[in-house]
Amino acid sequence: MTPSFKLSPEALRSLGSMEGAYTLPIVEKKPAAHHAAPKLHPWHGWIAAAIVTAISYAIHYLPFAPFRVEGPSGVRRPVSAAILAIFAGALAATVLPLSKQVLHGAKHAARKTIPLTIVLTGATLSFANATAVGTRAIIIIVGTMTAAMISARMFGKMFGVWPRTSVLIGAGTAICGNSAIVAVAPLIDAEDQDVMLSMGAINVLGLVLMFVSPLAGGLIGFNDNGYGVWAGSTIHAVPQAVAAGFAFSEKAGGVATLVKLVRVALLAPLLLVLALAHAKNRSDRVTVHYARLVPPFLWGFFGLFILNSLHLLPTLQFQSGYSVSLAGVLTEVGNISLALSMAAMGLEINLKMFAKVGGAALAVGAAACVTSCAVSWVLIRALL
Repeated sequence: MTPSFKLSPEALRSLGSMEGAYTLPIVEKKPAAHHAAPKLHPWHGWIAAAIVTAISYAIHYLPFAPFRVEGPSGVRRPVSAAILAIFAGALAATVLPLSKQVLHGAKHAARKTIPLTIVLTGATLSFANATAVGTRAIIIIVGTMTAAMISARMFGKMFGVWPRTSVLIGAGTAICGNSAIVAVAPLIDAEDQDVMLSMGAINVLGLVLMFVSPLAGGLIGFNDNGYGVWAGSTIHAVPQAVAAGFAFSEKAGGVATLVKLVRVALLAPLLLVLALAHAKNRSDRVTVHYARLVPPFLWGFFGLFILNSLHLLPTLQFQSGYSVSLAGVLTEVGNISLALSMAAMGLEINLKMFAKVGGAALAVGAAACVTSCAVSWVLIRALL
């Protein structure tokens, strides 16, 4: 029996912070009354996120292990500023009495910086990166998605989780976390409790996977391409996949971003399949806003990706002999934007809230997550 619980509005806002790159919902069952949000100044949250980001970078550049590691290939800094930022932000949100203005501003900062981060990531990629994985990556993505959906349904029956909750957990694991859950929910007539259980489980597991994946990838022995495909095909939310990818290496971060965005694009066909599957049992109609299924930042990402592939991003040469690559500058700005977005997201998280997530739903999500990671690893070993 699925445990009964109720999440507060603050908890739901915290769960929603994990996927800040979309204007939701992209699927609606019927028009809802619009209520004007209270006038809150966003700069309090921006300032708080900037402070957390600065602290994270200070820790990132500490001159001793594990922050600074020397090896045959030179000096590495394996603990990324983005990972530190979300952890520091979550810690601050848990121990400090943050005001509504800070929380509102943090959400605003996350929604503004995450799309920018994704766009700037295009400057780190080229056609060479894409051809390094090629069409085989599509097979890995689709296979991993299918495994996530099937395993969530199967383990849902095993743990006694409601069928609709299992479908939502599967969609969140297969595609893009909260965005997929909110999109799928009205198509399958999901209740509020289905959404709360699935979002709680997916966000807890997404955070865990984001932190664990870089370490696990190193222990498994992935190279940059292999790990990038693994992270991009398994980690739930876009910013989580990007952060985990770049925590492994810059090249892995670019590949993880590319693979993850392919998963995001596959939300559209998944919605179509689910809508057709449940159409026979519906007595009303739902409206799917397909135009919103491809977020605007995706076009910016591919624009920079094409420019960098064609070597159209210039390198500035100075009389002193010093040169600055525009692609390099955009990459560094993207890294800072990523850390800032993770700090803002962290400020919205209250760690005490995660204790309210239903145990059975969390078990189903964990089983689906492990299954998708295992299937992705097997396919990577076989195809790449």
